[in-house]
Amino acid sequence: MNSDCSQLLDIEEPIFSHIPVLPQEVIKGLAVRPGGHYLDATVGGGGHTRLILEAAPDVRVTAIDQDEDALAAARKELAEFGDKITFIHSNFAAYKYPFDTFDGILADLGVSSYHLEKPERGFSFRHEAKLDMRMDTSQSLTAADVVNEWDEAELANIFFTYGEERLSRRIAKRIVEQRPFHTTTELAQAIASCVPPKYRYGRIHPATRVFQALRIVVNDELRSLETFLATAPQALVPGGRIAIISFHSLEDRLVKHSFRNSSLLQVLTKKPITAQEEEIVNNPRARSAKLRIAQRVAVSP
Repeated sequence: MNSDCSQLLDIEEPIFSHIPVLPQEVIKGLAVRPGGHYLDATVGGGGHTRLILEAAPDVRVTAIDQDEDALAAARKELAEFGDKITFIHSNFAAYKYPFDTFDGILADLGVSSYHLEKPERGFSFRHEAKLDMRMDTSQSLTAADVVNEWDEAELANIFFTYGEERLSRRIAKRIVEQRPFHTTTELAQAIASCVPPKYRYGRIHPATRVFQALRIVVNDELRSLETFLATAPQALVPGGRIAIISFHSLEDRLVKHSFRNSSLLQVLTKKPITAQEEEIVNNPRARSAKLRIAQRVAVSP
């Protein structure tokens, strides 16, 4: 995923980006109304929450995030809104969704530029750092644990399933041969060394899909998303809307099927909404974003 702050790496500490993806589309899709109560399930730096609060008078937002750095950044960014916002430290899968409460729910599933460009978080192979990749740093499992302790078949399976990496077996074999690995760059170099030259110097770095797969596994992202999709709709009032922005096909497929199969939701987007070229020029991260929206149906007495 492209960074919004890549030009600042050498001169500034990376910060949470406040550039929300698909901003107009999200606000229109949520149909933000005066006096409404909305849930931002992935507040990040607070960009989308700000848009929601500014879209209509007397709006309230409950903002949750599993990353304490994100919550700290959002509190600072949104301080002017005072008690219109309630901040909660939680993974959106673990949050206890109150029945029939919110006029809209938003989840942006993208990894922030902050995470990619903060070396010590270990998400990117572009900086030497410990193999970490935990969104919630209080959890125990790290990328190093997976890389150094899981067996070859397990590694090949996650690289193929979660990274859609077609050379998954070859890469897993090389990792097992050369481990233990302690840093992101060590792992990336090992991956690059075992793939054909055409693959090594292709459009994306050969470690990209493996790092995606590790991040998904470490943070249990897909199972968390499944839990969120199963539980969040009950928290909507009748007519309330849920909007989810995904950034890769595995997530988008889950969202699409969950919306379609839910007895509580009516799908409003037959095809995902994507960014216009003007937005992509200003925010390259938006290129891969897909927004799907559904509406809570009235429950029969």
